[in-house]
Amino acid sequence: MLKPYLFIEKTADRGRGVYTRERIPAGTVIEVSPVIVMEQKDRPMLDQTLLHDYIFEWGKNKDQCCMALGLIPMYNHNYKSNCEYFMDFEDDSIFVKTVRVIEKGEELTINYNGDWNNPARVWFEVNK
Repeated sequence: MLKPYLFIEKTADRGRGVYTRERIPAGTVIEVSPVIVMEQKDRPMLDQTLLHDYIFEWGKNKDQCCMALGLIPMYNHNYKSNCEYFMDFEDDSIFVKTVRVIEKGEELTINYNGDWNNPARVWFEVNK
């Protein structure tokens, strides 16, 4: 499930991102996407590719990894994001839900740490 008002657009400084053509109320599920689950033994090989930046840890014990489909890989990171993602290990899917009202034309972001307001530095900023 993917809301029809979402679209991909170039950002000023972060490549591409997910945007909305409509105002979205807080608490709206805007996307439910399947994932491709892979074993932990596959992770070192994936980490040598561009896919490294798009792989999620997976499973209750984080002993697997996955590649999300849909627009999930296109959401940019923000430490106080306007959306949050949730993993459904039973259904092998990830869903994205707004945490506040999103205005028409606004970029939708997630916090790569999992919680929408988690301040822990993410991997691509650790050595800055």
